[in-house]
Amino acid sequence: MTQVMPKTVDTAQVRALREADPQIRLIDVRAPGEFASSHIPGSYNVPLDLLREHRDELTASHGDPVVLVCASGGRAEQARTLLADAGLDRLSVLSGGITGWQQQGGEINQGRGTWAMERQVRLVAGLLVLTGVVASTVYEPLKWGAGFVGAGLTFAAVSNTCAMSRVLGLLPHNRTPSTDGRALLEALTGGNGPRG
Repeated sequence: MTQVMPKTVDTAQVRALREADPQIRLIDVRAPGEFASSHIPGSYNVPLDLLREHRDELTASHGDPVVLVCASGGRAEQARTLLADAGLDRLSVLSGGITGWQQQGGEINQGRGTWAMERQVRLVAGLLVLTGVVASTVYEPLKWGAGFVGAGLTFAAVSNTCAMSRVLGLLPHNRTPSTDGRALLEALTGGNGPRG
């Protein structure tokens, strides 16, 4: 009988799980550029969008425990739901994501990558609002553009989804040029996908 995994785990629990079970997989669901910037040593990068794209190919072909990681926990929770629907049941989300991991003294591999997706969203949303407000001094109806962005951010918070981050994830700097979807999914299902 396999041990049930808690829905969320903190840094200390992940360390204990890794010591107790070397088969545990840390799957980072952030964009490849974010992963390149910083990630937990030994983690695999399987972006959330890739999981969504290949959801029909996911099966519960292994019983290894999986800890899902993102910047703060939101995308990892979405991945947990997606993977649970595919039949994987030994899934946990790293509470607080990479941010919480670092705050609790977890080791990080630093590299050269892009800003975290949340930071990119804040920059683009802020620029859109600022541009809309300034431009509305010349042409007043442009103020509604700022209102539209505010409504989108409110919806993103309430629904725990973010259309802007999905769009930003498509930009070249957020993608790894040689992303092989099948190889990345092998990291999740038991193969030897790219590891950080």
